[in-house]
Amino acid sequence: MIKIKIAKHVTDNTDAHALFFVKKAIQFSSVLSENGEIQVSHFLSEVAKGISQDSDIADIDGHKTIFIDAAKDRGLSALDQLRMAGYRLGKRASQKQFKTVKLLLADAADEQFKAILHGIYYSDYHFSKYKSKIPDNFCVTYEIEADSRAKDFEKIAAEVAVEQHYIGLCKNWVNTTGSELNPDAFAKTAIQEAHRVPGLSITILNSRILAKNGFNGLLTVGSGSRFEPCMIKLSYNPKNAADNVHLALVGKGITFDTGGISLKTARGMQEMISDMSGAAAALAAICAAAELKLPVKMSAYLCLAENRIGSGAMLPGDIFTAKNGKTVAIGNTDAEGRLVLSDGLCAAAESGATHIIDLATLTGAMVRALGPSIAGFFANDDELAKQVIQAGNAACEKFWQMPLEDEYFKELEDHYADLSNVGKSAGAILAALFLREFVPEDVKWAHFDIAGPAYTTQAWKYTSYGATGFGVQTLLEMLRQLGTSQEE
Repeated sequence: MIKIKIAKHVTDNTDAHALFFVKKAIQFSSVLSENGEIQVSHFLSEVAKGISQDSDIADIDGHKTIFIDAAKDRGLSALDQLRMAGYRLGKRASQKQFKTVKLLLADAADEQFKAILHGIYYSDYHFSKYKSKIPDNFCVTYEIEADSRAKDFEKIAAEVAVEQHYIGLCKNWVNTTGSELNPDAFAKTAIQEAHRVPGLSITILNSRILAKNGFNGLLTVGSGSRFEPCMIKLSYNPKNAADNVHLALVGKGITFDTGGISLKTARGMQEMISDMSGAAAALAAICAAAELKLPVKMSAYLCLAENRIGSGAMLPGDIFTAKNGKTVAIGNTDAEGRLVLSDGLCAAAESGATHIIDLATLTGAMVRALGPSIAGFFANDDELAKQVIQAGNAACEKFWQMPLEDEYFKELEDHYADLSNVGKSAGAILAALFLREFVPEDVKWAHFDIAGPAYTTQAWKYTSYGATGFGVQTLLEMLRQLGTSQEE
């Protein structure tokens, strides 16, 4: 547990101080005595020699002082370096059980301050739901000396607190077991969260409504499970939103993916609790956007199903008619994500969305191409593609644009149906080309394949294990961009 206090000036009676450094220079602000300057210089010299290191504690001017390297991690942006610095500070302060830590950040730019706060919040995340003994939640209060920046920093801190609240919820949902968070349970969770946020409305499309309206992708994928599939629609339409922008989010919500008849191997299958990461990110993002009162009309479509083996499970070779009238042949039951997303994309288009972003842990091919740290994305509009990159950079989430290569489309042509859900090569590209078939040409669309960074089985940046909450902050940054561009 953490608390943030911001003031023009902070007294020196805290348990510890923290100083950020890069090589031999203290960053942001430090008010030290002449002797303190000498002590700091000596400590940083020892760091350069390898005698001391990041997160070490030294006595400076009579105060325990944690030294945090603000440029330690290779391959990260300057802002993400600061997030990591804040994360390590939070872990160290909690480990040493410092009740209060003083930070001198008066000279930090807004984005630098925001990055450090995000890192501190990330350090406080724990998922102990299934532990028989819940560890003590030690509380650290960070007292931030901001001088003339106090009011600006308070506003930023309030926004970060909201973002991190929903990132934490997103991670909790993904980390919950597949048997517990089935489609029905996820729908109930979405209802609870939507009712807590003023300005959000929610509609549940159950299997009967899906069938009546031709949403057969979800019905096909969910046919092998005792839990019925559903689509959740959330809407947010603030009074100050522009009339010509409507962003729709479409999230893949496979609450557990066995692969169906095209069964996955046992290795790594337990990680398939994360196959609803796209839907979790979409839900978290629209809730956060509404709470932050971002001035953009938006909606979210969570496509929820469980891909199990059962007596009614879809079979390889089956053919169904999609919402837009195209027939789809099932070449592989483990390529189910694109089938449920087809319903969400059609629903988003019917709602009059001008921009659609879908998020999905969709293909292993993307992980093989870009590894676990980078999300690949596809876009049918150059301006939207630039916005994705800019938003990702601001959110410290890495995205790489992939080509919508039409030459490969012929691999999706089926002998009997209009489309096959798989081809023979370029798996991530073919998946995107398949999804594009359900997006109107006049709608700006981007597809995020977050299969790599949505979930980790080893320590990565500020996640020790499990769900990362990837995508939530990029979506919020894109909403800010869309809101700002309309104001201009």
